[in-house]
Amino acid sequence: MDILIVEDEAEIAQLIQLYLEKEGFSCRVCSDGQTAIRVFQELQPDLIILDLMLPELDGLEVCARIRQKPGHKDPYILMLTAKGEEMDRVIGLSTGADDYMVKPFSPRELVARVRALLRRTLRQGGQSKTYHTQHFTVDVDQRAAYRHGDGPGQKSERLDLTTLEFDLLTTFMSYPGRVWNRAQLIEKLWGSDFFGDERVVDTHIARLRKKIEFDPATPSFVKTVIGVGYKFEDAPST
Repeated sequence: MDILIVEDEAEIAQLIQLYLEKEGFSCRVCSDGQTAIRVFQELQPDLIILDLMLPELDGLEVCARIRQKPGHKDPYILMLTAKGEEMDRVIGLSTGADDYMVKPFSPRELVARVRALLRRTLRQGGQSKTYHTQHFTVDVDQRAAYRHGDGPGQKSERLDLTTLEFDLLTTFMSYPGRVWNRAQLIEKLWGSDFFGDERVVDTHIARLRKKIEFDPATPSFVKTVIGVGYKFEDAPST
């Protein structure tokens, strides 16, 4: 697995690289946002460890640009922030980061979080299934999702989903009508060793709604169950 470390403090970058390479990961390091974009396009890493405060382009902008044009790999992004940057962490999750850690951090905890993120991909292995509803088709083998129009003769469109958005939609469609709370979705998608903020679920739900709902402001498919969590509703395919 390839990991891109984007950190402008050389000692921290070297420490992260040392611990990850001990665990068998292949690492590249860069120290500014512009270089990070270029190296990302060349390397197509499986995961990016991304510092929030960077010269030239900050981590939020780098994250947003990668999510807009992920390439043939849609990497997991673990954002590093300093203490007291609560609002920046929230914004980071909203731009597409999958998790964050606050400096100073334990290198062992960072390795554990990296493994937890990468385990999502492994957890999907072995599935061979296609899910259909009136408005959606998800092909797990091909990692492809489609939304179908309401009226007769309307074409289907392939949905441009990130890895996590695809897994989230697949989870919902595999258990139609089930109400999920945040902890259950985290267990399903991140695993029991998730260390982050449960609010990351809300962020990814909002991003998924923007891509699958005809009107994200009044969602028809991914619905909020007040005080409990979320559920997916759509008629069976005919």
